[in-house]
Amino acid sequence: MSTIKPRTLSGFMELLPAPQVQMERVMEVLRKTYSLYGFTPLDTPAIEAADVLLAKGGGETEKQIYRFQKGDSDLALRFDLTVPLAKYVALHYGELSFPFRRYQIGKVYRGERAQRGRFREFYQADIDIIGDGKLDIVNEAEIPSIIYKTFTTLGLKRFQIRVNNRKILNGFYASLGLTEKSGDIMRTVDKLEKIGAEKVTVILTEDLGLTAEQAKAILDFMAITGSNEQVLQALEGYRGKNELLDLGLDELTTVTKYLAAFGVPEENFAVDLTIARGLDYYTGTVYETCMLDHPEIGSICSGGRYDNLAEYYIDKQLPGVGISIGLTRLFYVLGEQNMLNDALNTAPADVLILPMIEDLAPAITLATELRAQGIRVQLYAEQKKFKAKMSYADKLGIPYAIFLGEDEIAASTCSVKDLSKGEQVTVTAADAAALIEKGLAEKNAGTVIVEN
Repeated sequence: MSTIKPRTLSGFMELLPAPQVQMERVMEVLRKTYSLYGFTPLDTPAIEAADVLLAKGGGETEKQIYRFQKGDSDLALRFDLTVPLAKYVALHYGELSFPFRRYQIGKVYRGERAQRGRFREFYQADIDIIGDGKLDIVNEAEIPSIIYKTFTTLGLKRFQIRVNNRKILNGFYASLGLTEKSGDIMRTVDKLEKIGAEKVTVILTEDLGLTAEQAKAILDFMAITGSNEQVLQALEGYRGKNELLDLGLDELTTVTKYLAAFGVPEENFAVDLTIARGLDYYTGTVYETCMLDHPEIGSICSGGRYDNLAEYYIDKQLPGVGISIGLTRLFYVLGEQNMLNDALNTAPADVLILPMIEDLAPAITLATELRAQGIRVQLYAEQKKFKAKMSYADKLGIPYAIFLGEDEIAASTCSVKDLSKGEQVTVTAADAAALIEKGLAEKNAGTVIVEN
C-alpha cells in the first residue's frame, strides 16, 4: 500500500507543542482581560448559510470566501467574526440584554493568496458592545482602555493606540465639496507614509481631479500633529464649517477626556487624523494600534464605531463599537521578532513521577494527591532505562521530577529534583506540593511577550 505524504495546506498554521502552549497563554490573557470589562464569551458556527454571510458581501469578500455545496445547501466558512455576530444578535434579539457585550476568539477563513504573515485560516480575537437604538459615547472611550489593558498584561509597553473620528473626515471633505470623492481621497491619503506628500498630491489632482487648492487643504489638514491637546485645539479652527465635522470633534474630545479616567497614559494614545479604517463600515470613532519599535508589522488591533450592525437581518437600529486582533498574524510576527517569552514553562506537565519499583500503586497515589492540589503530573510507567526517562523530561522541558523508590515509600517521603537547577531534596508529599508550587510561581513570573 502506498503512503500519502503528510502535509499542511499553504496558509494554515500548525504549531508544535511548545509554541501551541504560548498561543494558548496569549488567548488566556485575552479571555481574562475581556472578562474584567464584563464581556461574555460567544462561539458561533464556523459554517453558515452563504446568503447569511454574504448579505453585505460583494467585491473582495465574494472572491475570498470558502463556499461549497452540501446536498441542496449553499454553505460558506465565516470570513470574520463580525457578520456572524450581526446574525446572532438579530436572531436572539428578544433574548439578549442590551448593551450586549461579547468577546469571541475563533478561526476565520479567507481564500486569499498566502504570504509571509498572512494566512487563509487564522484566529481573530474580537470584542463588541452592541446597543439597542442608542449607544453612549463612553463605550467608544472604554475600548482603547481595554486595548491598553490587554497589551500591557501581555507584556507590551511600546505601543500606541491611534484614534480618529470618521465624522471629522466626512465633514471635512463635505466642507470642500468632495463628499462623492471622499472614499477615493481617503484611500489615497492612506498612502501618505509610504509614498509621501508630493506623490499623493499628484494622485489627488491628476487622477481624482481635485484642484491644487483642495489638495493643499487636505494635506494641511492631515499634517496636523502634536500632543492630543494640540491636535484638538488645531481642529477647533475648523469648527463651524460643517455640522458633521463639529459633531465628530465633540465626540473625539469626549473620548480623549475619558481616557485619562480609564487609566490610559497619553504616551500610549494619540489623536491621528490619518486613521480612516473601513470606508463604509465605520461611522464614528476609529482605532488602530501599532508597535512603536516595529512599524513594519502594521496595525495589531483595529476597529471602531458603526451605526447599524444587523441592518440586513432585522428592522432594528443596533449601533455598536468593537475591535479585532488578528491573533494568528500577531503571534507569527511576535515569534519572528523573538518577542515570545521562552523562559515561561511550556511543558505539558509540572512534574514527572518516576517509580523506581515494580508496584506502581504508591506512585499513582502520589500523582492523584498532587493533581488534587492543581499540580499537573505525568506518571512515567514505561519500562525504559533511567537515562531515557530523564531525556524524556528534558525534551519536554518538564521542570520537576519525583523519584519514588523503596526507601522513600517506607519513610512516606519522595525525592524531588528541580531539573533546571539540578537540586534534589527528600520531603513529604505535602511539602513536595508546596515546594513545586513555589518554584512554578518563580518560573512563570514573567509576561507572555518581552520587548526587545
